[in-house]
Amino acid sequence: MRPRLFSYCVTHDLGSAPNPFWGVCSLAICKPRIRNAARLGDWLVGTASKSFGERAGSVIYAMKVTRKMSLASYDAYTRQHLPGKIPQWLSSDPVLRFGDSIYDFSSDPPTQRDSVHGKDRQDDDLIGRFALLSEHFFYFGDEPRVLPSDLQAIVVQRGHRSTANAPYLEPFLDWLKSLSLEPCRLYGKPNNPEFEMWKGESGPEVKTKCG
Repeated sequence: MRPRLFSYCVTHDLGSAPNPFWGVCSLAICKPRIRNAARLGDWLVGTASKSFGERAGSVIYAMKVTRKMSLASYDAYTRQHLPGKIPQWLSSDPVLRFGDSIYDFSSDPPTQRDSVHGKDRQDDDLIGRFALLSEHFFYFGDEPRVLPSDLQAIVVQRGHRSTANAPYLEPFLDWLKSLSLEPCRLYGKPNNPEFEMWKGESGPEVKTKCG
């Protein structure tokens, strides 16, 4: 089945959605429709909202979906393999504070860990039954990349696009290739004041290792 290109507007780039740390870019909260619909091999592209000012429409991140698992499986997976993605809300390290494995499925119903989301976001998060993971991604954060004019059509300010993006998948991948960048690397930090002084010295390095 031909891969699809999902594009959507990133209104808050806090380091949680997506969470680009520990060598795996993950989307486990927010965007429930995309998390349910995306398949292995699909691409996700998050572009900056109008709140980013002159950077609006630029690419915050792009990731190829290499794993898809239920949120319960993601909780178990992060416990065993990616504990840094489980939020430690009292930590001084923003990488640990803004982890995205925020639901504890050791009980039924699952409980919400202290995290970037409050109880008012729980229903919306859990409607998206899956977490999307990538071991082939490009995260630009506060150094977003401007799309060329022939790819501006994928930019949206509300909701997301996928079917309508069919003509743009190959041109988008060609554009990414033309940047001559290594995948699985952080080329910027989250647009979050708590990361202002972060230089990668704690948690993962700025250049992460591909899985």
